[in-house]
Amino acid sequence: MGEEKILTKHPDKNKSGKRISKEKYDVIKQAMLSILSGKELTHIQLFDNLEAKLAGKFDGNISWYGETIKLDLEARKIIERTKSQPVRYRLK
Repeated sequence: MGEEKILTKHPDKNKSGKRISKEKYDVIKQAMLSILSGKELTHIQLFDNLEAKLAGKFDGNISWYGETIKLDLEARKIIERTKSQPVRYRLK
């Protein structure tokens, strides 16, 4: 039996999510939620923090998984995108 997979969601209903490893999903999700705890960060700040937190500890492309999971968390209403410029992300 292979590794457990999860189908991510996409905030744009016309786009489909990706089928990814649940283990990788959980690692990125936890890191992202802890980074955003009590903060609003731009996309660049969020991803710089994610890279710093997971560098050398994550087997895979942190940016790709991060983007896929960020979109999933937006679709699930766990994080939200602000209307400000530049756009910032925060916990909902």
